[in-house]
Amino acid sequence: MANILVCDDERSICEMLDISLRREGHRVETVQAGQTAKNKIDGALYDVIITDIKMPNIDGIEVLRHAHRVSPDSAVILITAVDDYEAAVQAVKAGGATDYIRKSPGLVDEIKLAINRAVEKLNLSKQNFALRRDAATRNSLDNIIGSSGAMEKLKQTVRTVASTASTVLIHGESGTGKELVARAVHVCSPRATDAFVSVNCGAFPETLLESELFGYLKGAFTGANQNKRGLFEVADGGTIFLDEISEMTMAMQVKLLRVLQERTVRPVGSASEISIDVRVIAATNRDLDKAVAENVFREDLYYRLNVIPIRVPPLRERREDIPLLANHFLKKYASAAGRSILRVNAPSLDSLCGYEWPGNVRQLENTVERAVALETTEELHVELPAERPKARAAAASGDGGSLPEVGSTVSLPEGIGMETYVAGIERSLLQTALNQSGGVQTKAADVLGISYRSFRHLMKKYGL
Repeated sequence: MANILVCDDERSICEMLDISLRREGHRVETVQAGQTAKNKIDGALYDVIITDIKMPNIDGIEVLRHAHRVSPDSAVILITAVDDYEAAVQAVKAGGATDYIRKSPGLVDEIKLAINRAVEKLNLSKQNFALRRDAATRNSLDNIIGSSGAMEKLKQTVRTVASTASTVLIHGESGTGKELVARAVHVCSPRATDAFVSVNCGAFPETLLESELFGYLKGAFTGANQNKRGLFEVADGGTIFLDEISEMTMAMQVKLLRVLQERTVRPVGSASEISIDVRVIAATNRDLDKAVAENVFREDLYYRLNVIPIRVPPLRERREDIPLLANHFLKKYASAAGRSILRVNAPSLDSLCGYEWPGNVRQLENTVERAVALETTEELHVELPAERPKARAAAASGDGGSLPEVGSTVSLPEGIGMETYVAGIERSLLQTALNQSGGVQTKAADVLGISYRSFRHLMKKYGL
């Protein structure tokens, strides 16, 4: 069954085709003027458009051109009289028309056959698109490595929510792969052929984040030497991924809320707004419920973002995936380094599976990459990252032992620098806080009584 528009200035032709095609089970609309046909094409999607070539004012060729611009997936069948024949042939050769049929006593039967051909071609096109989408879905989900129950559930959630246009909020600890999940949602969605734009909200100060997201006009501020499109406009038709959404200031939260409500953005320095069609996926490693309770995150924005929540499990909750991940990273980095390393040795693999991985998959990847760089045999030997902070702290103390308690009387090794000594204490405190909080960085920051931003800065400073 197809949705069909018939356009012919002869009422008898319209009525005949309307009756005949409805009997075949098709949905049929008929019009008797080219302009009316163009208006119909603007307002609805037709599988097949049947139009006479010779009509007053706007002819069938103009209807064909309009359909090709507005609804390129629609099949267009031209009805021709003897003197229209050459025009019809040229229209088919040019690729605009699907078929042409001369007006004759067998017109209805020929049109039925032409419609069947057009519908078969349309269905084949839809099937090919579905197969391509399925392949893209499989490829994107293959990037999410893991066969545990938790990961299979996550992949199924991605498949389910991808087909919607709803806003998604991804929860997960640092290093769990939240952006990978966001990309999978995009690739599996109808927006897959359009842009995926990722922005880390914690990487920009407020004024710069606003101009990055919404764009700006020349002269809007010092250094604005030309107009620049914002990332929301760049992502129009596609998806924008707002990572670390919890790091956005309250003032920026108000502006983002308005974008989500109105679906428009106002570039910095502009008095007008730009309409956008963007799917928003946000991510956070913080407890937004707690942030709302503490009045550091807007409740109304939280509800706007948390339409479809997705939780990415930490690595310690899916230990059975660690061997798959370790071997994946081994192949990746051994190939890049031109190393012939066949496997992770059994004791190392046992150690990897038993470790808590406070930094999750990212920490595991970094650990394997470092091990590959240092390996000289065909088996990969891995040193767990838990040993490194302890060794560094002991080295900083200068005596190979643990750091002394604050306020205790100690004898410092000769020549030790205060900066080195304090650095060792800071590293030790960071690692202890991480261990106590189960690897959750926001909780570790609370343990130490410092802001999450300061905690992240120190983690980066000391390579934790």
